[in-house]
Amino acid sequence: MAASEGSVKAEAPEDEIHNAKGSGCLNLCSMRNRVRSYIDKHHYDSAIFWADKLVSLSDAVEDVFWYAQTMYLTGQYHRAIHLLTSKKLDKTYTACRYLAAKCYYECKEWQEALNVLDLVDMSFSRSTSMINASLNDSLTDADSSFPIQNCEKSMSLLRGKIYEAMDNRSLAADCYKEALRLDVYCFEAFELLVGHHMLTAQEERELMDSLPFTAQCPPGEDQMVKFLYESKLKKYDCPGHVKIPAPLSENLDVIVSSAEQHLYNCDFRAAYNITSKVLSKDPYNSQCLPIHIAVLVELKNSNALFYIAHKLVDYYPDKSLSWFAVGCYYMLTENFIPARWYLSKATTLERAHGPSWLAYGHTFGVNKDHDQAMAAYFTASQIMRGCHLPFLYIGLEYGLTNNPKLAERFFSQALTIAPEDPFVLHEMGVIAFGNKDWEEAERCFCRALERVQSVREEMLPERWEPLLNNLGHVCRKLGKYQEALEYHTQADILCPQTASTYSAIGYVHALMGNHSDAVHYFHKALGLRKDDTFSTTMLSNCLEALMAQVSPCDGDLEEPHFPSVSMKDSASSKESSARVVKLTELFHDSQKEEEEGGRGGGGGVKTELDTTDTDPFAESSLSIEEIEMEDCSS
Repeated sequence: MAASEGSVKAEAPEDEIHNAKGSGCLNLCSMRNRVRSYIDKHHYDSAIFWADKLVSLSDAVEDVFWYAQTMYLTGQYHRAIHLLTSKKLDKTYTACRYLAAKCYYECKEWQEALNVLDLVDMSFSRSTSMINASLNDSLTDADSSFPIQNCEKSMSLLRGKIYEAMDNRSLAADCYKEALRLDVYCFEAFELLVGHHMLTAQEERELMDSLPFTAQCPPGEDQMVKFLYESKLKKYDCPGHVKIPAPLSENLDVIVSSAEQHLYNCDFRAAYNITSKVLSKDPYNSQCLPIHIAVLVELKNSNALFYIAHKLVDYYPDKSLSWFAVGCYYMLTENFIPARWYLSKATTLERAHGPSWLAYGHTFGVNKDHDQAMAAYFTASQIMRGCHLPFLYIGLEYGLTNNPKLAERFFSQALTIAPEDPFVLHEMGVIAFGNKDWEEAERCFCRALERVQSVREEMLPERWEPLLNNLGHVCRKLGKYQEALEYHTQADILCPQTASTYSAIGYVHALMGNHSDAVHYFHKALGLRKDDTFSTTMLSNCLEALMAQVSPCDGDLEEPHFPSVSMKDSASSKESSARVVKLTELFHDSQKEEEEGGRGGGGGVKTELDTTDTDPFAESSLSIEEIEMEDCSS
């Protein structure tokens, strides 16, 4: 029976048909194999040409599907949609329905794609559930004879991508989980969940426990699949705690997972060594490049970042990662305006690229544009629910805007995700210090320092100088002056010639009563930062305290300390030239000379300095006069 218009043959296609001129028969099976061969070899134009002829010759469902598939591969999405929907194959076969929805997804027509996946006919209302139920029943019957089956996991994955594109990330995560439960080998769904930080640490553990590895994997293979997934989940664990199977020890993907652990444990040098090794073997590894770029930013290696950013833009101009690398380079070189342009382009190409949003916020934060920075960080927090960095940076911005309560709230959220992160612990210590909870501040700072020191047994990086200084401040508040000096000294070794460190050391010396040392360090601080009000005030106080402790002259009061001004008189005798007088005698001599009409000489009445006068202003004037007299004598 001839097929009616607008339908296709549901029977199994015949392998041969007779030529219209009776000169022989066409082998349709050979023609189908030729179409598949051209698709495998990426000769899509040849494939679409012969697939079109196959549809005209047989009009079988399988031939129509592969004809639409070649249209999809050549980017003719609307043409493929029209072919499938005009023959109503999207309502009869699951594979055709999936392909039609995939075409709508590539056209960024999200709602139409969902309607096709959910079997919603736009000519009817959504209340026609009976129609949809009957369509599902017919799909089940038709799929049993279709060569491409088991598309449910692919449809769940596609539905999750659509929801994520529509910013409905909770539903997207549910769809990805469903795709994984239907097929534990569906790594794409797992990578979208983990790579986009959709799950918290607790949700990741629950997902791993719910996946049917034993039921779907052959014996012995289930443990390997589970290990590969867990190696990507435990990025906050210390590197080296998981034993890697020998056959996979040189696998680049497993090595990249180890580099990510080093990155999140703040061992940037080790992460750099690993990523450099991976990129030497696979220069454009898509899993390794984001980690390598982040490490280059942390190590401030702008030259290497410049090189790799330009390579990525040349080879992958349509990838968000390429423009993210360019934006990071300009941010590292403090060219924040072009950095914003390129990072904005990266977020436009891929809205769910969380690192681009974080870097975009940094370009505003360094210029103290807190509102714009927090807007970018909040967007990143919605995208990266399972990452602590957005919450850390939001807390930092609230702290800079004098809102410590909200800052503590976001730091606590970050701490629940990464309980051993030294940056979060440091900021929690700063909040406790602001609340005058010195013991809690000391505990947080010490935990952060222990975490940093446990990473590598070498000298701390320069970035941890504030942590050591803050530990010194806390110890000073707790009266542990010697420990405070040790921490400040370590900070000075890490980052020498820092005015704030010298001020802190001088302040501790002043509290310990070492006014001479305090004056020395306050002088060094003011030499580096002349407008340091604190150092200026403390220097004055220490000088006054120092003069209050030290008598105007050492030794007995009768012992002379200043050379007589009569030394300048060439007519004076040796006795008077060797004679010295005290400061008050100089005033008496000058008055006597005025009375005698400017008469020179070294004679005069010797008077004693009143030692009972403790006026600090008098002491200050004495020191000034001493300096002036030394200048005159020279």
